[in-house]
Amino acid sequence: MSPRSPESPEIHLAQQPEADELLGRSPLAALVGMLLDQQVPMEWAFSGPYTIATRMGHDDLDAHEIAARDPEAFAALLSEKPAVHRYPGSMAKRIQQLCRFLVDEYGGDAEAVWRDAATGPELLDRLQALPGFGEQKARIFLALLGKQYGVRPEGWREAAGPYGEANCYRSAADITGPESLAKVRAHKQEMKAAAKAAKAGGTATPARPARATKSSKTTRN
Repeated sequence: MSPRSPESPEIHLAQQPEADELLGRSPLAALVGMLLDQQVPMEWAFSGPYTIATRMGHDDLDAHEIAARDPEAFAALLSEKPAVHRYPGSMAKRIQQLCRFLVDEYGGDAEAVWRDAATGPELLDRLQALPGFGEQKARIFLALLGKQYGVRPEGWREAAGPYGEANCYRSAADITGPESLAKVRAHKQEMKAAAKAAKAGGTATPARPARATKSSKTTRN
């Protein structure tokens, strides 16, 4: 395992030391984890980059290598038990699309996506241009960069929308440990229940987002 650099943030998204260490030092791992964060528990998604790197025989991900991999072989790698995702085949395709884009547009350097972004809106545009990153995912990742990775171009909170709000528990951007993970998960469940009730013709309104109390950790928010 490569040692954590002094600048690497302490991440707790995967809830596994080795996987979180990789997320803290590898921009590509962070992007891939965010890409995987759909239709599975967050800690499963963000453990994916470490699992992929390990199965490829490395301690990090390389955009050039992933982009050049045979699609069927890469899908098989993600499908090995335990699978990297509930839908390993489709996610393997999306990861390769992301890596090819990074190779073509940024020379394979994932950090270049945000390294010189001057403003929040500019960074949001760059993130939304990434394959697999819709508006919501791009805003969440922008908030994650600002809250936990120290990437804070002017106007980043506003560009991240509600996910950029301080002291709340809306998304992966707000997870700093087991307690905050539980609060984010509870908030997501409340929102899903409210949406289901509204779709069924009920009168329920979305619950207000969970907010940090004075005794809760608010670091990196």
